Amino acid sequence: MTTALITGATAGIGAAFARRLARSGYRLVLVARDTERLERAAADLHGRYGIEAEVLTADLATEEGISAVEARLADSTRPVDLLVNNAGFGNKGAFGTVPLQDELAMLKVHIEAILRLTTAALPGMRERGRGAIVNVASVAAFLPRGTYGASKAWVVSFTQGVLRDLGGTGVRMMALCPGFTRTEFHQRAGMGTGNIPSWSWLSAERVVDEAMRDLARGRSVSVPGKRYKVAVAIARVLPSGKLGGLSSKAARTYRTN
Repeated sequence: MTTALITGATAGIGAAFARRLARSGYRLVLVARDTERLERAAADLHGRYGIEAEVLTADLATEEGISAVEARLADSTRPVDLLVNNAGFGNKGAFGTVPLQDELAMLKVHIEAILRLTTAALPGMRERGRGAIVNVASVAAFLPRGTYGASKAWVVSFTQGVLRDLGGTGVRMMALCPGFTRTEFHQRAGMGTGNIPSWSWLSAERVVDEAMRDLARGRSVSVPGKRYKVAVAIARVLPSGKLGGLSSKAARTYRTN
């Protein structure tokens, strides 16, 4: 039975990945910070789909949390065939108004954790000649604004660079870049969403379905939703200075209370 490990697995896109993979018969390793919530999610997935769901409590903003997941990924007696690096969060406020410690915690989760967990998972995948890693980034990766967008741009660049090095190994990697998705993300960050038009929202289920199709097609970047595909295509050809101005203008209309 194929095993998938998902970080940030109890809500939003991570939970949608868990449901989608459980429905396909995957054995799951669910990673998140809240043990009680993890256990409820595992019991629900087992009850609905009859699959095994292991829980691993880990805060990826800490050394202990990253190390615990690294150890699980490196366990050759229980190989992981699909790693979904989904854990992440946003900070409310413009750069300079957010405490430095909060910015550093974001970089720990969005960059260091992905780097280290990918490094832990790849040797076994290479040896077996199969496996896949999905790194959840964001459409914000293509818009030059703040630490969040910069960290997600790193995820896209890292994923595409490593994928080139994996040629011929049978291992796939893909950066998933969703736009606005109905999850707990904005609520947890204390961000209001009243100014975001209803047509711009995607469901977590749609994001995951498109991601799995793109992974099967061997794509290095998945941008769910036609409107976001167009937005990213435009962002890739516009000068960065112009993009920065547009991003700043959008931020001024984005209500955060």
